[in-house]
Amino acid sequence: MLNIHNLSISFQGEYLFEDITFKLGNGDRIGLIGKNGAGKSTMLRILSKEQEADTGQIAADKDLKIGFLKQDIDFDFGKTVLEESYEAFKEIKALENQLETINTQLAERTDYESESYNQLMIDLNEIQHQYEILGGYNYQGETEKILQGLGFKREDFDKLTDTFSGGWRMRIELAKLLLQNNDLLLLDEPTNHLDIESIIWLENFLKNYPGAVVIVSHDKMFLDNVTNRTIEISLGRIYDYNKPYTKFLELRKEIKEQQLATQKNQEKQIQQTEKLIEKFRAKASKATMAQSLIKKLERMDRIEVDEEDNAVMTLNFPVSVVPGKVVVEVENVSKHYGDLQVLHNVSLSIPRDTKTAFVGQNGQGKSTLAKIIVGEIEHSGKLTLGHNVQIGYFAQNQAEYLDGSKTVLDTMIDAANETNRSKVRDILGSFLFRGEEVDKYVRVLSGGERNRLALAKLLLQPLNVLIMDEPTNHLDIKSKNVLKDALKKFEGTLILVSHDRDFLQGLTQTIYEFKDQKIKQYLGDIDYYLEQRNLQNLREAEKRTVVAKAEKVKDNKQSYEEQKKLKSLNNKLSNIESKINALEKAIKEDDLALATNYDETAANPDFFDAYQSKKKDLDQLMEDWENVQESIDTLNFNN
Repeated sequence: MLNIHNLSISFQGEYLFEDITFKLGNGDRIGLIGKNGAGKSTMLRILSKEQEADTGQIAADKDLKIGFLKQDIDFDFGKTVLEESYEAFKEIKALENQLETINTQLAERTDYESESYNQLMIDLNEIQHQYEILGGYNYQGETEKILQGLGFKREDFDKLTDTFSGGWRMRIELAKLLLQNNDLLLLDEPTNHLDIESIIWLENFLKNYPGAVVIVSHDKMFLDNVTNRTIEISLGRIYDYNKPYTKFLELRKEIKEQQLATQKNQEKQIQQTEKLIEKFRAKASKATMAQSLIKKLERMDRIEVDEEDNAVMTLNFPVSVVPGKVVVEVENVSKHYGDLQVLHNVSLSIPRDTKTAFVGQNGQGKSTLAKIIVGEIEHSGKLTLGHNVQIGYFAQNQAEYLDGSKTVLDTMIDAANETNRSKVRDILGSFLFRGEEVDKYVRVLSGGERNRLALAKLLLQPLNVLIMDEPTNHLDIKSKNVLKDALKKFEGTLILVSHDRDFLQGLTQTIYEFKDQKIKQYLGDIDYYLEQRNLQNLREAEKRTVVAKAEKVKDNKQSYEEQKKLKSLNNKLSNIESKINALEKAIKEDDLALATNYDETAANPDFFDAYQSKKKDLDQLMEDWENVQESIDTLNFNN
């Protein structure tokens, strides 16, 4: 499918990776791992042909179709969910425009015997044939089916994409990739901004995906559940093993231990040989023996131990001043976006020096409440901050909060004050921005580097309350562990929005579950919350709503009248489909007759009237089919 040979790329004179070689084949589900800035996203851009490598070759199968899911999705404002999803069918949409243009000309023109009219009929036949091969008559139904499978309701289809959260926009992008039938999927941090239900859907989809998949992710559970191969980029080299992430780590550890043991034995052998050489050099009779041993040493392949990049950031959040006993008081707070009600009469109290987690599905109001507390958005109800409260806020989408035109150093200097400006370079160094890296522009930083910069900025402001919205997005696994340790040691108040169970475990003492515009408090950590819900993990907690709906459908049997109506509608649908097939066949025969024997066919005075009548009947039948299908879907949905 895809062969990568001796690929190299450098940045500011230093290699991200050099002379790396590997192959991708059908059924490969690869976890591409490495620390932030190692070159993982760059590798995906090279494989997608969005960026060129400095040296090396990539050989691909002819007509290989590649789908690329980027970290940051750019949507055009003003498009509905359906319109954006239809972007997956650019070729079909182009053919639709051609068909519309030709049909308009055929309806308006009367020069039936002219060559140009004959050419229009030939073009129409060819385009219709191509349109059918590409699935033009089925793509709308397939799109709706996929969107509903991803959790969208039929009433969401005509809503603008800019009214949806980042997680729901990610689902639209995933739907587009699925509808395109790509041979190779490149997924850059696909679980960022997704709730657990979406992650489960994506896992199931990727497990059964027939093509190849390359995934950049720092979600250990996701990698273990999906991948069958791991490629690590470390210090410019790659390590490639046919194992999922956790097993890869175990194997890498075993291999390094074997390398160390073998290297130790070889060093002993070398030392012994060198002693013999020194001994034999002193004797003329042994000079030949000494030279032989020297040549043996020169020919010896020295055992190398795989290097590991163990550089990690250092992080400590100092508390500024002691605030009042209650840092946040929320009373009957409500928030809606247009007609969408997100929060309704929500109340909570956050005491000083506590650690609280907000959990729940996307769109349930977790980030909304966080933004209300920091004063970013308007709301109804009462919000009171305690005495001396100083909030540090880490936003979910750092791209919107950092100026891409500034360098890393300028970003920090502008955020500093007179007392800490002199410490800026030291702080950046502790976050792994060293040497020339401080002169990088923010716009070229990876997602993980942007998150590290945002964390570094937090240290420049006085704070005693930390509000963090999905802080682990884009962070590599080692950095996530450093952040967790720092938050454990933080002596102030923490409010954390996260779907990462590993990260939440042992970190917070209070859980607020967001669901159906309300919140519910659990006085304990994430494990206590799961026990109270009688669940095994957070994934099941967020999936439970879907299971409950399925059980309700099973339990509530349709009434006899509803079953009778459904049967009647299905019979009607089958009848319409039979008529559509017959008409399409008849129109194809007419098109063929015009294309192969135009003069004789066009000589029939009733031919074109009958031809246009068939097309009008087909259009009406297609409309009838949609109406009946919608009635069936509505009847099934309501029950």
